[in-house]
Amino acid sequence: MTVVEIPGSKSITARALFLAAAARGTTTLLRPLSSDDTEGFAEGLTRLGYRIDRDPHAWHVEGRPQGPASDAEVYCRDGATTARFLPALAAAGHGEFRFDASAQMRRRPLGPLTEALRSLGVDLRHEEREGHHPLRISARGVRGGEVTLDAGLSSQYLTALLLLGPLTREGLRITVTDLVSVPYVEITLAMMRDFGVEVKREGNVFTVPPGGYRATTYAVEPDASTASYFFAAAALTGREVTVPGLGAGALQGDLRFVEVLERMGARVRIGTDQVTVAGPGGEGLSGLTVAMRDISDTMPTLAAIAPFATGPVRIEDVYNTRVKECDRLEACAQNLRRLGVPVETGRDWIEIRPARPVAAEIATFGDHRIVMSFAVTGVLTPGLTFDDPGCVRKTFPGFHQAFAEYLA
Repeated sequence: MTVVEIPGSKSITARALFLAAAARGTTTLLRPLSSDDTEGFAEGLTRLGYRIDRDPHAWHVEGRPQGPASDAEVYCRDGATTARFLPALAAAGHGEFRFDASAQMRRRPLGPLTEALRSLGVDLRHEEREGHHPLRISARGVRGGEVTLDAGLSSQYLTALLLLGPLTREGLRITVTDLVSVPYVEITLAMMRDFGVEVKREGNVFTVPPGGYRATTYAVEPDASTASYFFAAAALTGREVTVPGLGAGALQGDLRFVEVLERMGARVRIGTDQVTVAGPGGEGLSGLTVAMRDISDTMPTLAAIAPFATGPVRIEDVYNTRVKECDRLEACAQNLRRLGVPVETGRDWIEIRPARPVAAEIATFGDHRIVMSFAVTGVLTPGLTFDDPGCVRKTFPGFHQAFAEYLA
């Protein structure tokens, strides 16, 4: 058995930084993820006037419940959490704020969130393309009230409003008409609770009280999406891997990827503070049909090992993967075809038939998850290469070394 230490969760680190910045007092974040996305989030907070002190194992964030310290311009890099959460934080303050992002992030939609903010009285405008960065906000605080939101493309729109709620004068009552990636919203609600705010949910209505957050000490659990590559490699090769720090009480829904592997024949043990996955042995992984709407960040991981299954693998209800860092559904299809694997796709599904991949260069589209997923394919495909292997810095700068050490 091999034990692999996985870096902290990107999603949890970003939420924790927002909550710590908005809280009364100084928050200590234990084992936060240090990557391009989280560094960009922290840099954005610094631009907004928040103080973050770091040591090797913890970040200390001085909260400013009153909001950003001064007018600012924030560059969000490629980070969707930075590009969606920080405008909501700035709206709760007072001042003039401009947000811009990379070309990749500029392409990703922001409109449902900014329309919701406008309906709450926030003075904002998109400088170029409506519903996309760059964005300018003239903030005068947010009164609160009722708002309707379509979160069918990204749960981050809802998370941004939930995080904003306690910073408004009257709180928020959010009615959601559509919602994808529900487990990420559950992460947000659990973390808000740890920072002193209890959100009431009745069906598709979320009621967020005013009153702000309180500082705390918060431990960031390992990233379940990142763990999926090591779990998949173990399932594929017949090896066994244990990831500590994740277990039955983990916040992240992407840990449910191991249930998909179990359906395919892998052996899975979920303990209180660790998860172990082992391959099925000589029989190989079986094909299956699975809906992955709520764990869609692990869709590329499954697509990458699907050619080695004994039957077709059909992944359904993953339209939202088309508006991630790239069109992930199409990226997986294109790359599998490059490898000689038969693939069919539709609006929100992909079906992959068994085939022994042949070596080729993977087109990464600048997407970290495409690289890390197809690295698993490469375990049984000697000669497979990537056009941009370094884009893993977005969430796991040391991925290639860690994955090589695991395989060794």
